[in-house]
Amino acid sequence: MARLINSTAMTVDGVMEVADWFVAEGDHDDAARSLIEGDVALLTGRTTYEGFAGFWPSQTGPWADLLNPMPKFVASRRKIGPLEWNATPIEGDAVEGVRRLKAEREGGLFLSGCGELARELIQAGLVDELYFWIHPRIQGSGKRPYEAAMIPVRLIEAKQFGSGVTLLRYQPLTATDENGGRTQSVQRN
Repeated sequence: MARLINSTAMTVDGVMEVADWFVAEGDHDDAARSLIEGDVALLTGRTTYEGFAGFWPSQTGPWADLLNPMPKFVASRRKIGPLEWNATPIEGDAVEGVRRLKAEREGGLFLSGCGELARELIQAGLVDELYFWIHPRIQGSGKRPYEAAMIPVRLIEAKQFGSGVTLLRYQPLTATDENGGRTQSVQRN
C-alpha cells in the first residue's frame, strides 16, 4: 500500500501563496528533492496539474529531472480525458479514487499543496504524513492551508536547516490515534 505525503511551503504565519518570501535554494531544497526520489508518484488536482504541466516539461535541472519522468495522477470531478506528461486521470470521487490508488500502488504518493483536494483527503483519513516547510518570513495575509478543516495532528519531527527553513512533519490522527500512538522526535541541525 502506498503512503501519501502532503507537503507544502508556507511562511511562519501560515501563508502558502508563493511570493518573494520563498527561499528557493539551500539545504532544505536538497531534503525536499530526496522526498520524491525512488518509487514515488505525484498526485495533484486538475488546476495544479495544469500549472505544473505548463511549466515543468520545458525545464531542466534537478527538480525537472525528478518531476518530468515521474508518474502523475490527477484528480478531477470533471471528465478530463487523456493527459500528457506521464499523467493518468482520477475522475469522479477523488477520495474513492485515491483510496483505490493507495491500495494498488507500492511506494509513495506525493501531494503538493494544501487546497481543496488535500483537505478532502486529510478529512477522509488518507494522508499519512504532513510536511510543512516553514520559510523565515511573516506575510500578514494570504491563503492558509486546509481552510475549514479541523484535524488533530502529532509532531513526528522538527528539523531546522541552514537556509533558515524549518521542516515540521506531522502525523494526522484519527479518533483512535488521539490517546495513543507514536512518540515525537525533534532534530536540529
